[in-house]
This record gives sequence, C-alpha cells and structure tokens, in this order.
Amino acid sequence: MVFRLGIFAVLIAALAAVLIFGYSILNQGHKAPVAAAPPPTEQILVAGVPLSGGALIQPGNITSSSMLISAVPPDALIDTPSNRSSLTGAMVKSPIAQGAVILNSGVIHPGDHGFLAAVLAPGMRAVTVAVDNVTGADGLIWPGDKVDILLTQSIAGAPDGKSIAAETVLSDVRVIATGQELIKNASNGSGGPNNQPASTVTLEVTPEQAARCLVAVNLGKLSLIVHSAASSTTASVPQQTPGPVWAGQVSPALSAAQPAQQTVTTVNVISSGTTGEFKF
Repeated sequence: MVFRLGIFAVLIAALAAVLIFGYSILNQGHKAPVAAAPPPTEQILVAGVPLSGGALIQPGNITSSSMLISAVPPDALIDTPSNRSSLTGAMVKSPIAQGAVILNSGVIHPGDHGFLAAVLAPGMRAVTVAVDNVTGADGLIWPGDKVDILLTQSIAGAPDGKSIAAETVLSDVRVIATGQELIKNASNGSGGPNNQPASTVTLEVTPEQAARCLVAVNLGKLSLIVHSAASSTTASVPQQTPGPVWAGQVSPALSAAQPAQQTVTTVNVISSGTTGEFKF
C-alpha cells in the first residue's frame, strides 16, 4: 500500500512538472516580438527650390532631407554648416528639381578653376570693387543678387550746396561672388561661420560698364543698392538713369547757409568821346 502511494506521488509530481513546463513554453509564445531597430538615416542637403542651370545658389535655396544611409549617393553633401557654406555662391551646372539631392559634382564652387569663366554670360566681364560692412549691405548681399552701384564723391572748390554728390554709376548688375576668396561666410577652423564681412564684391558687367566702374573707384566711395527679388523675375523695362543728387538737395540747411551772390550792376559812362565802365 505504501509502495503504491509512493508511485502515485511520483506520478503527480511528474505531471505537475510537465504542466509548469508547458505553461512557460506557452507564455513565451505569446510574448510580443522585439521591434527591429530602424535603419540608420542621414540629413542630406537638397534643393529647397527649383534651380536652373547657371544659377548661383543662395542660402535660402538649400534645405535638408532625411535619407537612408544605404541610399545616399556617394557625391551627396551631409547637412553641416561647412557644407552649406561651401554651396553658397556655387554655380549649378544643370537644372536641379526641388527636393533633389545637390551633388558636389553638380556644381562649380567659388574659387574652383574656371568658376568665373563658367558663370559669366557670353560677352560679359567680371570686375571687383572694394566694399565694407556698410556699403556692402552689412554682409547681406549674396551671389546672384542684382544691385545698383552708387558713387558718392566730394567736389573740391564747389559751393556748399554742391560740395557732395551721389549718382548711380551702374544699374541692375549681377553679383557673382563676394569676398577676397570668392567665398561668402566660409567656415573657420572650428567649424563655425566666419562673420567677417566680405571686403570685395565681384560683378558681372559689360566692357563699357567695367570701365565706368573702375573710373568711379578713383572718384569716391562706392555703395551697393540691392534690388528686390520681384524685380529680378519680372521683365526688365529700360529705365533712365537718375541724375546726380547734390548735397544742397538733401540738406536744405546747406543751401540756406550759403551766402547769396552779390548782384553786379554795370554802368557805361560816355564823356568827351571816351567810354568808361563802372561797376557797383
């Protein structure tokens, strides 16, 4: 009897073990599967707007897009301040659709060999003028902008009202590069932007305009007047170049302070066959 009870107890224990094992296996089967890690991506520079062939890239033309690392073209540019800066002022070789990846081989960077020859329209010339952060619109002029060139000069020996004059030397010319290295806001060694304003601006002009500009450089101070973006996209209407603006026109005080010219009256006196002239 005792022997039978022992066997029964062993059978009960074995059955309990089987039930516990089966329950654990069943629970493991119902556990949620572990989510696979997402594939790695990278922020790549793409065109924020459609870019035509020959266009000069401005900061607002560039944006970024997330892309699988495995799908990134070998010549694509990762979104970094240095890469963004390197694209500013670069010339597009062929049209780039909005949202398309900007390939390094698809542009000519400022400073590259042949950049000026590629960016200039047939028959045009490149002339470089010196500017500072005031005359250069405080560093806000970018390649591709349209500008007027304003000359301000002092007139030696002129009356106060005409001692200083300003006049438009060139109108609606395209900026093709800024800075002595033809690079706008190039990154410094630490990777941050260099905020030093460009000291020169290179313009696309005709041969006659180049001569006018070089003469103007020796007459006085040159300033750049930026055109609105809307005026660059509308059909150009020939406009007459405005005449000079004199100091007296800007400051009535100069004209008021200038002494009035004395009126000279001449009287001819004839006496004894001779003629004399008296001035009062």
